[in-house]
Amino acid sequence: MDTVPAPAAGELLYRDATEADVEQLVALVESAYRGESSRGGWTTEADLLAGQRTDAQDVLDVIRAEGSRLLMAERDGGLVACCQLAHRGDHAYFGMFAVRPGLQGGGVGRRVLAEAERLAVEGWGVRAMHMTVISAREELIAWYERRGYRRTGRTTPFPYGDERFGLPLRDDLAFELLVKQIG
Repeated sequence: MDTVPAPAAGELLYRDATEADVEQLVALVESAYRGESSRGGWTTEADLLAGQRTDAQDVLDVIRAEGSRLLMAERDGGLVACCQLAHRGDHAYFGMFAVRPGLQGGGVGRRVLAEAERLAVEGWGVRAMHMTVISAREELIAWYERRGYRRTGRTTPFPYGDERFGLPLRDDLAFELLVKQIG
């Protein structure tokens, strides 16, 4: 009989999200970016945006989309991080990245990002990872740059008026494309 060894305490375990995970994923993403709970970490967007960061339908769409996966990172049976990976031809898109606020700064995000890059190369054979980040998020962009991502200078406007993306608290928001060669 084959058995799988039990994971070591504190080890990150990865799995793809299912529809049964939607509620906890929405709660994690919201807690990492919006409202007072997000101020417990350093990735908060609470000074830039109010309102929602995502909702159940957005999460379901990622889970159900062809060429997409929503990766969950769990530790000791609890959800600690997640990210979206989407296959887009010669590259993968990385998004919906969230780490539980109290765990930010402890290496969880770095490990999840590295796992996402590994999975994109091994699963889809892509050679690059793309992501968009709010250009006003200089500290976050610097974190990605330390992990090999480069700013492209290519921006797209923030979708002002579309509350699915939040309620802007500033009028100068835009998304900037970051790219890393991974394969």
